[in-house]
Amino acid sequence: MLEKPRRRYILIKIDCDGVPGERDFQNALWSGIMRLFGEYGASQTDISMIEYNRDAGYAIVRCQHKALPMVRAAIPTITKVGDKSVVLHVLLTSGTLKALRKGVQKYLYTRCK
Repeated sequence: MLEKPRRRYILIKIDCDGVPGERDFQNALWSGIMRLFGEYGASQTDISMIEYNRDAGYAIVRCQHKALPMVRAAIPTITKVGDKSVVLHVLLTSGTLKALRKGVQKYLYTRCK
């Protein structure tokens, strides 16, 4: 019998001069994982964007629970998104979206300028 896939949710804060677009962020995230772990490693992550808030400067990303260390390692290596220089911080990880959203207000107290 097939098991239900276990997933983890990651809250990422985006520090930059101008918050990049969602599509650029997705491409940069995928490229960062591919650079570190190759195509096979990237395929194991099953990464997807859940929420992207340009105004508050954060993103919520979902991945497989076994690939969480790989995704967390790849996020800080991303220094450019599109044509903008960025610094990405992993603020919180959780097994459910409900718990992660409770922590969003606690961890996000400043905006990108």
